[in-house]
Amino acid sequence: MKLNDLRPNEGARKTHKRVGRGIAGGQGKTCGKGTKGQNSRAGEGGHLYRQGGNLPFYRRLPFIRGEGFTPPGQVEYNEINLCQLADFPADADIDPQVLIKHHLLKKPGNPVVLLGRGEIAVPLRIKVHRISKSARNKVEAAGGHVELVP
Repeated sequence: MKLNDLRPNEGARKTHKRVGRGIAGGQGKTCGKGTKGQNSRAGEGGHLYRQGGNLPFYRRLPFIRGEGFTPPGQVEYNEINLCQLADFPADADIDPQVLIKHHLLKKPGNPVVLLGRGEIAVPLRIKVHRISKSARNKVEAAGGHVELVP
């Protein structure tokens, strides 16, 4: 067998029907589209949302309320809780780079906020972009220090 002997399987390829070539071809004049009407014309054949008198799909869906306005300059923070810092040794320096190294940040490019869920027993030196009041109180009660990174 050679490359010039290759042929598709029998029936795999079908020649297209040539329409509009006179009455003898069997598909002359109206070319199999009937007479007049939307489907006999060239082009799209109606637009996407028209459903023949039915209530369109997008109007059948429930109306979405309460979405409101999303401010364009909104900042998305990586949230870290105190319970996630419980395994660090005493007097450890914790900053965003250390948290990235320990895989505690979902999006490393975003700033870090420390929240107060959980307890902390050892003093830590923490550098974050934002901190809640309860987290600051718990860290300082354990003998730690908090510094805000600009």
